[in-house]
Amino acid sequence: MHSAAVLEDKIFQALADPSRRAIFESLTRGEAPVKELTGRFRISQPAISQHLATLKDAGLVHGRREGRLVYYRVEPRGLKPLIDWIAHYRAFWTERVERLEELLEKMDE
Repeated sequence: MHSAAVLEDKIFQALADPSRRAIFESLTRGEAPVKELTGRFRISQPAISQHLATLKDAGLVHGRREGRLVYYRVEPRGLKPLIDWIAHYRAFWTERVERLEELLEKMDE
C-alpha cells in the first residue's frame, strides 16, 4: 500500500470515532490545551490525550508546548488527502449520474 493510502486510512480511522470528531471540531474554533478540552467533554484527561495522539498521528492536529501545557490546534493541511480522495470519487460519481440521467431520459421517450 502506498503512503497516500496509508495516510487516508489514518485520517478515516481518526475521524471514525465520534469523540475524536467532536474534539477535532472543537479545535476548529481555536487552539486549546488538553485541560480545557477535558472540561469541554465528559471524557477523562488520559482519554482526551489518546484521542489527540490519534488525531496528531493522522496529521489532523498539531501540538505546541508552552511551559507545562500543550496547546493543540487543527492542522488544515492534514485534510488534503481526504479532500483529494473525495474529489476523485466526486468526479467518478458525477460522470455516472450524468450517464444514468441520459439513460433514463432515453427510456422515457
